[in-house]
Amino acid sequence: MITVDIILKYFPDLTETQIAQFTQLESLYKEWNAQINVVSRKDIDELYIRHVLHSLGIAKVQPFKPGAKILDVGTGGGFPGIPLAILFPETEFLLVDSIGKKIKVVNGVAQGIGLTNLTAKHMRAEEVKGEFDFVVSRAVTAMPDFVKWVKNKCAKKNNHKLKNGILYLKGGDLTEELKDFASCTLYDLPTFFEEDFFETKKVVHLPLKFKPVK
Repeated sequence: MITVDIILKYFPDLTETQIAQFTQLESLYKEWNAQINVVSRKDIDELYIRHVLHSLGIAKVQPFKPGAKILDVGTGGGFPGIPLAILFPETEFLLVDSIGKKIKVVNGVAQGIGLTNLTAKHMRAEEVKGEFDFVVSRAVTAMPDFVKWVKNKCAKKNNHKLKNGILYLKGGDLTEELKDFASCTLYDLPTFFEEDFFETKKVVHLPLKFKPVK
């Protein structure tokens, strides 16, 4: 059984509050999953590797600054948004999904651990208003479609090492999918995590130019 210790292995400087919040995730997800299936049975036993630590791969590539605004599109049961919101308590997160019952789970988990820097809404990405430093997601669709959904949602001013844009968790050979995106940078997660699960996993960074919404 994989425990919360796997998170502490790679993020040893967590506060007591953060450790408590990460620890509570397992029981909360098992409780919610019994009502609304958002995590597969196989994955629920390896929640901390397959969902929590995987989500935190984004943090290894680009830590978020206080006051930053992050949009998580197609969040499902709250990944990568909830683990990132725990790790960066002074960053604002908006999690959206087009399936309402998944957002019910996200809100239940967030309330259960006392997350105050996260809002979850039942809506499509195209309906989201506002500007964000980064749009994060976990393989909800192919990159060309994803870019169409979020192309006007990044703020003009860059406050991080990486330029504002998409931080996307994907696996496998992405050559064909990313062939039209010359400005993409791929970060291999085995650089940061040694577990076999991450062997082909990557974080894709795609800068998005600011375009005012007309």
